[in-house]
Amino acid sequence: MRVDEVLNQSPPYVDVNLYASDRPLQDAVAANGSGRDASALFDFDKHWGTAEMFELARAANEHVPELKAFDAKGFRRDVIEFHPAYHQFMTESIGAGLAASTWREDATPAPAPAQVLRAARFYMAAQIETGHLCPVTMTHAAVAALALERELVRKLMPKIMSRRYDPRFRPWWEKRGITLGMGMTEKQGGTDVRANTTRAEPAGDGYAITGHKWFMSAPMCDAFLVLAQAPDGLTCFLMPRFRPDGSVNGLRFQRLKDKLGNRSNASSEVEFVDAFAWRVDEEGRGVRTIINMVQLTRLDCAIASAGIMRMALAQAIHHARYRTVFQKHLVEQPMMRTVLADLCLEVEAATALVMRLARSFDLAASDAREAARARLLTPAVKYWVCKSAPGVIGEAMECLGGNGYVEESLLPRLYREAPVNAIWEGSGNVMCLDVLRAVGREREAAREVLAVLASEAADLSGTRASADFLERAFSAHDAEGQARPAVERLAVLASVAALRQSAPPAVAKLFAQTRLDHRHGAIYGSVAIADDEARRLIERALPAA
Repeated sequence: MRVDEVLNQSPPYVDVNLYASDRPLQDAVAANGSGRDASALFDFDKHWGTAEMFELARAANEHVPELKAFDAKGFRRDVIEFHPAYHQFMTESIGAGLAASTWREDATPAPAPAQVLRAARFYMAAQIETGHLCPVTMTHAAVAALALERELVRKLMPKIMSRRYDPRFRPWWEKRGITLGMGMTEKQGGTDVRANTTRAEPAGDGYAITGHKWFMSAPMCDAFLVLAQAPDGLTCFLMPRFRPDGSVNGLRFQRLKDKLGNRSNASSEVEFVDAFAWRVDEEGRGVRTIINMVQLTRLDCAIASAGIMRMALAQAIHHARYRTVFQKHLVEQPMMRTVLADLCLEVEAATALVMRLARSFDLAASDAREAARARLLTPAVKYWVCKSAPGVIGEAMECLGGNGYVEESLLPRLYREAPVNAIWEGSGNVMCLDVLRAVGREREAAREVLAVLASEAADLSGTRASADFLERAFSAHDAEGQARPAVERLAVLASVAALRQSAPPAVAKLFAQTRLDHRHGAIYGSVAIADDEARRLIERALPAA
């Protein structure tokens, strides 16, 4: 054997069909009303799974964005420079409708199954490159807030709906398409946005805003939803990069954040110096105005986390089928097969859950029960799926051993990406508090949602006991102290119900047995899964070539 000969290694996991190779995703899409549109998803997956797209993702994350605050003469520029690979991803995602396909031009929701179709594409895009999806998410979600101001809808929606990415630093009205970001968080408040000190004063046809934001997401966007204290209280505003007279607006970017992951995406710290902005909705209604946007961004957090878990699982299964240890392929080793099967269960449940939640968003405008389901479950789904991602990806990395830990592998990037969605748009405790608030505001609707979940999974073990536990926990005088276990159980129960609708009965039954009836251990692979069940789960997750 030559010393430069490489043996017993899996081939690169590239040129894969992200949709065709993912039976759980196909079944979840079909179960939630989008099966007839599958051909469009097959076309999407053929391109996104190519070796070229994997390589573009590597480049976009290795060559991170840079802030160019000044030009050579000392004049303010406040622009962000990106690697061309980043711009390619933005072009692809916006062209595929990820920023606007669930809306009509009048900012009313597009008919079902628009949310499910978009969710499936978003799930696949996240598997390849997640960072660029931040401005895509915010552009999509911001429409829910802008819809309250018809004049802004008239001006901006044609640009949002255009499906043309235009990165030029020009006034929004001169561009072929625009993106929207947001700035909520301040140093002293964090999640408590009511502690914001940024001030807004009426000025001409808008407001002049002065203050500071500790996190301003996607600072290269054309306009930003921000919160500021107006004379009558905390208010939502839309702040463009250029004033109506065409001059550069008073956004002074101080630095880009040096983040653990999400490296391809720029996040900034910014000062506003008499920055022009339009008011969105009435003064004093800032939190209420922004909440519809937040629900949509939380949905995307969960979809993206499910997507990166799926890619980590696919990498692990692919490697285990080729790698030989002790004269057998890894996938034939009993412990490894159980680990992989357990990961398959977790990822399929997350996939089924986020697609079922997307269907609730699709139907919310015409079905009060689905609207209540979306309000109650969105923070619970975000909590459970996003918090599951680091553990799933870490276990998948271990399946590859040292090869999975080095930077040439995709797994380290996925692992660094994993925590951000649990933090962004409200950390775990905030999600639990939001579930409690939803239960408190709409107790009867919440009880009905729980009853429906229990009914949808009624024949599976642990369902009735979980529903009873949730009823007690949400009614307890110390409900906040029990919030985390209750919200986790709520999300798992909703996962069982979603699997009951989209997965083979054996999959839903096994997930219920291992997650509801017998509480799952802290380590993947510590549950009892029969050999034939494990083989079926792995083949279902990623069919052998």
